[in-house]
Amino acid sequence: MPVERRGPTGYMLKSIREECRLSEDRSTTGDRAEGAAATGWRERRRLPEKLSSLRRKLYQKAEREPRFRFYALYDRIYRPDVLWAAWEQVRANKGAAGVDGVTIDRIVDAEDGPEQLVETLHEELRCKRYRPGPVRRVEIPKPGGGSRPLGIPDVRDRVVQTAAALVLEPIFEADFTDCSYGFRPGRNAHQALEAVREHLRAGYRDVYDADLKGYFDTIPHDKLMAALRMRIADRSVLKLIRQWLKAPIQGEEGGPGGRRERGTPQGGVISPLLANIYLHWFEVFFHARGGPARWANAKLVRYADDFLILARYQGERLRAWVEEVIETRMGLTINREKTRVVQLNQAGATVDFLGYTYRYDRDRHGRGHHYLNVFPSKKAVAKERQRLRELTCAQVCFKPLPHLIRHLNVHRQGWAHYFSFGYPRKAYRDLNRYTDQRLTVHLRRRSQRRYRPPGNVSLYRHFADLGLVRL
Repeated sequence: MPVERRGPTGYMLKSIREECRLSEDRSTTGDRAEGAAATGWRERRRLPEKLSSLRRKLYQKAEREPRFRFYALYDRIYRPDVLWAAWEQVRANKGAAGVDGVTIDRIVDAEDGPEQLVETLHEELRCKRYRPGPVRRVEIPKPGGGSRPLGIPDVRDRVVQTAAALVLEPIFEADFTDCSYGFRPGRNAHQALEAVREHLRAGYRDVYDADLKGYFDTIPHDKLMAALRMRIADRSVLKLIRQWLKAPIQGEEGGPGGRRERGTPQGGVISPLLANIYLHWFEVFFHARGGPARWANAKLVRYADDFLILARYQGERLRAWVEEVIETRMGLTINREKTRVVQLNQAGATVDFLGYTYRYDRDRHGRGHHYLNVFPSKKAVAKERQRLRELTCAQVCFKPLPHLIRHLNVHRQGWAHYFSFGYPRKAYRDLNRYTDQRLTVHLRRRSQRRYRPPGNVSLYRHFADLGLVRL
């Protein structure tokens, strides 16, 4: 790729943009295996070939030498092609503006456009003048009540964080274990759900259902940095990450300038990687000689901060071990109100994980055995019903019915794609009925007269004729 430093950084961006465009044209619908496919690691899509080669080499080096500490990474992060690829990902993800109010569209529509942003970040990082801005705090309502704090960095900070994640991710991917599935390339929630199902079918039916209280907000900075130093010796990279961890959150007591000793804002681009790096050490302890994987033959399945421990028997020793490691050694907090041990062999016992419920039910054909039923949880279905209600509320009564149905189809098909695992038929039927009810209310709300479908057909048939997709 012709990006040699023969002049100002802006002179090189045209060729970098062209390579990013060509890499998108070469990408397929699935994640591409980038050289390390033989080792099980699958690369991100739509990355320039030179950046993919760098990530592949970092992964292979980390895999060959598990104790190697990388000492020359900072200059990779501020490379123009890495920053430009990071910008493309931030733009594709869209997202809200940070504290400075600068949006993605504003940068795209600016006179110099994103080229100026990338060139400025390159120079600030190269000269070590880059300083992250404060993080905008937003409260997101939770389905069960309450709210979840979300930290939104500025667009420029999201670009730099993405660049850092592109460089650091393959190094730590070489260390991560097979029992974690969240926020990792080539891995998804369905794989975690399938792993749980396989362990249950193999007889590991005593389940420790863990819940960490405010995990992203309670990660101790000193212990997280120690985990990072296990692989990174580059002080400039460590300083960059520490700046993001210490960045003040707008709305906190003390305002900008206040220092935090815990947490990585949920909403930051690099936060999922940092969260995985820290909880990876729980997996290391779990599979070590003195861990439950050895003396209890227990199995662990983790997706981000949600994890299940499955064993043939859950005794007090295992529960005490988890609490000692999580709270004493790692400085996190277990939510004891939501954490429980479930024996799925008992009648009616259920475990919820990633929006699904696991339960053993009687055979539907009257045979004398039970089968493992996996279906969307009550909470997930209730949340979807609430969302359908919002999409068909009184504020949208002006929308023509075909337009509203097209909008509903996009949303419902996305929901059904995730909840296609297991046996979702009953949930699909319930949501189909509820969608018909909401559309009927929508039609009655638009006029004082009763709505009559053309051709003297039923409303069910009328909605189908207008293109409503059944789950």
